[in-house]
Amino acid sequence: MSETRPEARPETPLIDAEENLAPAPPVAAARRRLRAHPALVMLGIVLASLNMRAALAGVSPVVGEISDHFHLSATASSLVTTIPLVFMGLGSIFAARLARRWGTETVLCAALVLLCGGILLRIAPPVVALFVGCALVGTAIALLNVLMPGLIKRDFPDRAPGMTALYSTAMILGATVSAATAVPLENALGGWQGSLASWSLLAAVAAAAWVPQAVIARRGTHHGEAAATPRQPADGGPNLSRNALAWQITLFMGSQSLVAYVIIAWMPTIFVDHGMSKATAGLVFAFSTLVQAVGSFVVPMLAGRMRAQWPLALGVVALMASGVAGLLVAPVAGAWVWGALYGVGQGGTLGLALTMMVLRTRDAHTAARLSGMAQTWGYLLAAVGPFALGAVHEATGGWTLPIVLLLVVCAGLAVLGCGAGRDRKI
Repeated sequence: MSETRPEARPETPLIDAEENLAPAPPVAAARRRLRAHPALVMLGIVLASLNMRAALAGVSPVVGEISDHFHLSATASSLVTTIPLVFMGLGSIFAARLARRWGTETVLCAALVLLCGGILLRIAPPVVALFVGCALVGTAIALLNVLMPGLIKRDFPDRAPGMTALYSTAMILGATVSAATAVPLENALGGWQGSLASWSLLAAVAAAAWVPQAVIARRGTHHGEAAATPRQPADGGPNLSRNALAWQITLFMGSQSLVAYVIIAWMPTIFVDHGMSKATAGLVFAFSTLVQAVGSFVVPMLAGRMRAQWPLALGVVALMASGVAGLLVAPVAGAWVWGALYGVGQGGTLGLALTMMVLRTRDAHTAARLSGMAQTWGYLLAAVGPFALGAVHEATGGWTLPIVLLLVVCAGLAVLGCGAGRDRKI
């Protein structure tokens, strides 16, 4: 990527995990045939995107019932959120390698099948099945996270901003509907098992939509032939593991994810513990998830028009921290306000983290490598949050100290945003 001024950059940057891969000739020809029927590809993208957060967001409103069913402590029940995050980090390491061997379409289809299986395994009787299912769900989401943006950039190069808006909106919509319907589905289907299992149907439908694409994309390749081969870059690029700016962006990504997944794990429980009904707590959580679309849409556009993004970082972190702080002041009375402030701020911090991966790098190859580093270490860092704050809640018997610790993370996030948001390049 050339060193253009920020104003000339795309408003919705995409990181392509396959940027350094050249497809085999039969695969390239098959993909040209698929692009002649964009409705099929678009349908697959929307259905896959709906699944990318739904399996996680639907757990939080019923985590109390899961805990009671398996007799889990608060610390142990936090593993329902922690384990997927660990495997979201680990799974992202292998996504590009799997795509090189089997092709993006095949891996996306397999990821949706894996997601369907993981969702169903979570409701199996032994508690170990719950945790193994969580690991499968996290691995599947990791593959979708890494490969979906690159597929959009590859197949819709002239409509990438619009398709990215569709992709991100569908992802947020899936999470919102999952959170909002978790308790009603629990009541209608006779328990938390039915509520969680219902989302396997959406994953199965999405997998079915990707089957023809996977078959077409591999047609013409010989048995054992890789779908793509690495291009030979002039050099490997900068050493990201020794670059301070790369680590600032990685830790910014990880810290905002830590706050986000603590809220995903515990927000409805905090409301219920302060006297709110489960159904209302689920609705507030769903509303907070929905308004994330505002921040994730507006902030990247603003960031692309600024040389330095640190003022924007301070602004979105302040919104996020205000929503978290409200859980200390009046968790029930101001629930909708705190949910709105936090949601806009969280969507903004995520959008800013993804945008800075492009704005702080000089070429697409480095941006893709930085994305891999940030997702791997970011999700592993985020996995600490739900488990650690669940343990603190169990030890103290309340939510005051966990929320204060979350505000400390927000303060660190502001510092990282000021560093990563300066007008510099890796």
